[in-house]
Amino acid sequence: MVDNETLKSIRDKYQSLLPYLNEKTRRIWAACEAMSLGWGGVTLLSEATGLSRTTINSGIRELSESSDTRSEQDLTRIRREGGGRRLLEEKDGMLLSDLESLIEPMTLGDPESPLKWTSKSVAKLAEELNRGGHRISPKSVYNLLDYLGYSLQSNRKTRDGSSCQDRDEQFLHIAAEVKSFQMANEPVISVDTKKKELIGDFKNGGTDWSLKEQPIEVRMHDFIDPQLGKAIPYGIYDLTKNKGWINVGIDQDTAEFAVSSIRHWWQSMGQDCYPNGQKIMIIADCGGSNSYRSRLWKLKLQEFADEIQKTIQVCHFPPGTSKWNKIEHRLFCHLTQNWRGRPLTSLQVLINLIKNTTTQQGLEVQTNLDESRYEIGIKVTNQDFNSISIERHSWRGEWNYIIKPRNSA
Repeated sequence: MVDNETLKSIRDKYQSLLPYLNEKTRRIWAACEAMSLGWGGVTLLSEATGLSRTTINSGIRELSESSDTRSEQDLTRIRREGGGRRLLEEKDGMLLSDLESLIEPMTLGDPESPLKWTSKSVAKLAEELNRGGHRISPKSVYNLLDYLGYSLQSNRKTRDGSSCQDRDEQFLHIAAEVKSFQMANEPVISVDTKKKELIGDFKNGGTDWSLKEQPIEVRMHDFIDPQLGKAIPYGIYDLTKNKGWINVGIDQDTAEFAVSSIRHWWQSMGQDCYPNGQKIMIIADCGGSNSYRSRLWKLKLQEFADEIQKTIQVCHFPPGTSKWNKIEHRLFCHLTQNWRGRPLTSLQVLINLIKNTTTQQGLEVQTNLDESRYEIGIKVTNQDFNSISIERHSWRGEWNYIIKPRNSA
């Protein structure tokens, strides 16, 4: 009968020494303890430590060998030469090459590849390798992928697609113009339309604090509510004052709506911030309602310039570079963060969330509900377009132009 006191004592001693032992010193220590206990010691040590009887007996044989017959290398080697299980890639010479052929991009693009239309999980890779005559488990596939230098990767947005000609030069031109306007204390605004938002009890991305197991219940499907409609937030961000203006439309995102939003900003915020300003610089994307190709955008800017008797200078970002527009990461991202995890149940809720958006850098945001209707498909005649007092820059005039008032006050 095994002495429980002795068993517990050996187990506690082993657990204390275990962090400092390697494979060889574990079996040598267990062998010493077993030899000191005499008959039944191997069984007792095996039960207390979890080491196999074979391992303990191997340690006893090593202790019984004369130290004179062993070299210094033998004394420091953890395993005997040639000991241990052979690696899978050593037993199966084609395993690594077959595994790489399954995951390389060329194979995934091959219509004949069995993994073209499936995810590359280790289970499916193991299944395909076993179908090809190998014997391997999903865990071993994971280890081999790590050995080959593979890891789980997500997609990364780094490619701009076809790089637009003169893109960097346009960035430098915009930066120089902004600096010039700011030094002259003239307003510089970045404009864009934010993502349209459905009004109603719809799911909104992100999380917010609430009582445990009491989530806000929202609709299963994001079908627009014909009664509540949608909101179209058009933003104007003042680069110098760090102030934002959001004009919330409920109809269409047109060029007329975009210029009307800028007009609301000037009447409610801009003219108070810049009472002596003579010019306004607008930085916009190249597409959307403020597209550089839009004739209506330019015509409505002309009407706005005539109304306020200010010169309007416009610089457009090149195609595919809208993420560098300051309004995206100085205003819009903070709005999204402020209403994360909350359904926008009404326009008033949306407006309140916009007005109460602040940052530690001092961002202030004001908003306006624009209930006007904006017609789509308006055609600008050649006569109206030719009446625009526009001066195009000598370099990239389609992106950089000035619109002056047509009549004096």
